[in-house]
Amino acid sequence: MWRSVFLRPEVVNGIHLLWKTRSLFTMQLKTKEFQSLFTEGLKGIAELFEKHRFELRIAGGAVRDLLNGKQPQDVDFATTATPEEMKNMFQAAGIRMINNKGEQHGTITARLHEQNFEVTTLRVDVVTDGRHAEVEFTTDWEKDAERRDLTINSMFLGLDGTLYDYFNGFEDLQNRKMRFVGSAAERIQEDYLRILRYFRFYGRIAEEPGDHEPETLEAIKENSKGLAAISGERIWMELKKTLIGNHAAHLVSLMYDLDVAQYIGLPVNGSLEELKRVWKNAQHRNPKPMTILSALFRGPDDVTKLDLRLKISREEKNLGLFLVKHRRDLRKADNEADSLKPFRDYIIDSREPDVQSRICELLKYQGEEQLLAEMEKWSIPRFPVSGHDLRKMGITSGKEIGTILQTLRDLWKKSGYQIDKDELLKDVKNL
Repeated sequence: MWRSVFLRPEVVNGIHLLWKTRSLFTMQLKTKEFQSLFTEGLKGIAELFEKHRFELRIAGGAVRDLLNGKQPQDVDFATTATPEEMKNMFQAAGIRMINNKGEQHGTITARLHEQNFEVTTLRVDVVTDGRHAEVEFTTDWEKDAERRDLTINSMFLGLDGTLYDYFNGFEDLQNRKMRFVGSAAERIQEDYLRILRYFRFYGRIAEEPGDHEPETLEAIKENSKGLAAISGERIWMELKKTLIGNHAAHLVSLMYDLDVAQYIGLPVNGSLEELKRVWKNAQHRNPKPMTILSALFRGPDDVTKLDLRLKISREEKNLGLFLVKHRRDLRKADNEADSLKPFRDYIIDSREPDVQSRICELLKYQGEEQLLAEMEKWSIPRFPVSGHDLRKMGITSGKEIGTILQTLRDLWKKSGYQIDKDELLKDVKNL
């Protein structure tokens, strides 16, 4: 495939395969997903780069998605033009530029026909410290591909549909293999977050849970300590995506085996068997990342320690604390006709606005598929009696009003929330 020999081109699912040189594999993409990218905005940007004789190609994840027959959510572009050349080009054409924060890294964002186009100059890393890189610009596409993390993320796609693959990324994608570009250890040492990116993409691409290359696992284990210097926010962004991907239980177990867990806030003695059980229960029910991760926690202190390391949101922290507290004691009723009653009663008694969402996550955690379907359809009823109603009946003591309201609420709950206001107020005389 990689030699300069004459081969008959082959068309597979709209992809025209070509072989050019020893170090570059190319093919022609003509799928509907690719064609749909060509909006008026992209056509205008493409014409501008062509006019000024700069190359422009699609880069990174969008290429991977297109090769998998998926419509990419975001499309990033790479170019031989420098940021200054792009700015001059866009200004001369009257194209607005936004968000100049990326300019120091070589990225210019242009806005045309209500679309944003993020274009980055080809780069090589000059100095890396495991977190950040000092870069210099280049016009060499292979050198830019060489600095990327995984082979499946190192490909470019020309706007004529030509794929440029320098590191076997297409073959790895076809075979669902996760490989670093070149030396795994070198790529990881350039940015230790790539350890977690490996896990995330493994969960997205790989078919089987244990299909790792030994040298990759060895490189991860030898360099896991580098994650200690990575910010919690960056770690959590990657970990969240891993937790809701395929093979999540396997990948978290691997984090423990490879000494990664201790550097990213996971509990030292995390309950891996509970995690496997919960992931099996919830994986196909769209769980939140914290729902899966909570299975590792043995108590609320584990949630607090995770928050200190990863700076999770208040909502995520509260969900973790809720699941740890109620996963054992708030369960379906075994001896009542309404199995959901304990959960409904909890919601009615709670003053928290998002409690129904938390109950749904608890049901996913517990593997209660049928109850989850019922809970998602349930509308929280409104207790029909207020203190104002009791004052109209001549009851003025605040303490008495509170006691009566609680008694009426208990009657209402016992009826399955069926008793109406008039019936409840009749009962006040008998209290």
